[in-house]
Amino acid sequence: MNEMNRHNLNPAGAPIVHTMSVDVEDYFQVEAFANSVSTDAWDRFPSRVCANTLRILDLFDAHNIKATFFFVGWVAEKFPSLVRETHRRGHEIACHSYWHRPVYHLTPEEFRDDTRKARDVIEQACGERVLGYRAPTWSITATCLWALDILAEEGFAYDSSIFPIHHDLYGVPSAQRFPHVLEASNGSRLYEFPPATVSLMGLTLPAAGGGYLRIFPLAYTDFAFRRISRKEGEAVSVYFHPWEIDPEQPRIAAGLKSRFRHYTNLRRMEGRLVHLLTHYSFNTYRSRMEKAARECDSRGFSFAPVSGMPSESSP
Repeated sequence: MNEMNRHNLNPAGAPIVHTMSVDVEDYFQVEAFANSVSTDAWDRFPSRVCANTLRILDLFDAHNIKATFFFVGWVAEKFPSLVRETHRRGHEIACHSYWHRPVYHLTPEEFRDDTRKARDVIEQACGERVLGYRAPTWSITATCLWALDILAEEGFAYDSSIFPIHHDLYGVPSAQRFPHVLEASNGSRLYEFPPATVSLMGLTLPAAGGGYLRIFPLAYTDFAFRRISRKEGEAVSVYFHPWEIDPEQPRIAAGLKSRFRHYTNLRRMEGRLVHLLTHYSFNTYRSRMEKAARECDSRGFSFAPVSGMPSESSP
């Protein structure tokens, strides 16, 4: 997989519409509890993903927001009516793997099989082709960039899996911070949409999504929106999970770090979402990708491939 030279995918002077996404997984499926809850045990836990996702759908309806919902295939197969209801309300349906296993723990063959199985059950549920993919736990890292070629070979149009930060579980620190185009080995293009980060004093810091939205002060999130949209002229990619608005979910025994990451500020999350929905405009990744494609084509960009994952200083 080669990375194209970066071009700003937001037309100059156009009002910025940010991107909202939901990773649809249940509370017991998260990587933080992978050592405590095996996939064989998932059926033994009371599911809360439907009720939480329906609350999110109502919240988005109240603010006239459309979002991209990345469904875990296991959830889509068990609750196809939830996929259909999300699609019926006008949201984009995308893929978040089948078993929610980190990509760097899989072989290329296992990744391809998992992705195919997930997309198949998701498409059967929603009746529409799935264009987007997001790896569990942002787990496409420097050790498994081959996954991007497989996604392109399997017909995906975009990916949102590469977090350009340092982290103990994920991240490609040298990756570009904003949307760009990747060229697969089969010659097709794959749009890459990284989650939001802020460049501050030489550091790249995560912002505006998941635990970073839930745990960091809300003032930091607003600062990130101002800095990314006003100073850098880019849209902010927000993500979260249905379990993050559910402070009453059953507690799972795990290590201190895992419990901190999962349970901190669950009671504040919905209020923070309402704040974002009230103050900013959002749409889907599919909408953003289609606008980017039109803009690139109209400006006649020549995307010469370059090797590796370049730094942010690439032209």
